[in-house]
This record gives sequence, structure tokens and C-alpha cells, in this order.
Amino acid sequence: MARRTLVIDLNKCSGCDSCTVACKYENNVKLGSYWNRVLAVGPTGEYPNIEMYWMPMQCQQCENSPCVKVCPTGASYRDPENNVVMVNKEKCIGCQYCMYACPYGVRQFNEDEGVVEKCTLCNHLTAHSDGVENPNDSFDPDHAVPPCVHNCCCGARFYGDLDDPNSAASRAIAAAGGEDSENVHTITDKSGAKPTCRYILSPSIATWKEL
Repeated sequence: MARRTLVIDLNKCSGCDSCTVACKYENNVKLGSYWNRVLAVGPTGEYPNIEMYWMPMQCQQCENSPCVKVCPTGASYRDPENNVVMVNKEKCIGCQYCMYACPYGVRQFNEDEGVVEKCTLCNHLTAHSDGVENPNDSFDPDHAVPPCVHNCCCGARFYGDLDDPNSAASRAIAAAGGEDSENVHTITDKSGAKPTCRYILSPSIATWKEL
């Protein structure tokens, strides 16, 4: 089964929030709500030895998603074709069980519609994509990437299937030294959710810190 996700290179991220803006624009995310946030980690240390980095946070596309397990109506589900964790607003009753179950606080409640929302990797654009962006810079459903990836000013975001070694996400991890290297990180998972989102951060830039 596919593991579509995001790989984010924190060595490159400048905290510009272009990913946040692209996400809100594409998905019509209401004012005050964020499907993608950019967090400041630090500064830590003492001058002149100061460290700081920026960390985008969105749905972690967990392999063992607790949000899907607790949903009483099936509104939180996996796309049967590509395994992406989705929300069916027509089935959502606004109970917010999924929000409490999410270990990462990345789901949002839309009070106007009475439903829960979150990052879907822009599955409406990428459902049938191989994750390799069209070099002609025009939309192609076979080579689409989420707008947060396309609009990243620093080229810090990568989208693809971790089970496909040729995907942009897998290649980014390989270039950083592989899953087991000191450069590749996953948010600590105490719930057993098994997040697939990966973060690249080299010790020469900053020390990885849990949020």
C-alpha cells in the first residue's frame, strides 16, 4: 500500500510561510484556521552559539491513523486508491473525536460548516499523480504536486510515495543519507500512529528538537 507524504528539508526552510499561503488559497481555508503552520523552533543556546530552525506542521499521514479509528461515521478515511487520509465533509457530524485523537493537533474545526478539516496533500489535484512535478510549470494531473510544494521558495518540500524509491520524497531522503541517517527525522510517536512525514535537518545546521 502506498505511503504518500511530505518530506521537508529544514536545512532549506526559511520560514517564509509561502506553503501556508498556498495551502489556504488552494483549499479556501478560512481566516484564523491553518492546515499547514510554520513553527519556530528556538532560538536556543547562548551567544554566539545560537541555533534556530523553522518547522512546517501539517497532517502527518500516519500509517496507523488514530483519527480514522475513532471516527464514528467513517468521515475520516483513507482514499482506497492511494491511501491518503481524507475527510468526507458530508459524513462528518462535527463530533471532533478525530481532533482529540490526533497526536499532532493538525486538524481544524470549521465552525461555519460544522465539520473537521485538514491537509489532504491536495488529493483533489494529486490523486493520480506520480509526484514528479511537470517541468513545463503547467498543471498536469499525472505529474501534479501539492501547491505548498510547488510554491516553496526554497525548494524545501518534496511530495511522493515513500514506498517508491523513484519518488521525489524518497529521493530527498536518500540524498540526505537515508532513513537511518542522523539527518532524517520523524516526530516522536508515543501513540503508535506511525507518522510518515519526514524532516531533514543536519546537525551542522541545528540539533533536532521535539516540539
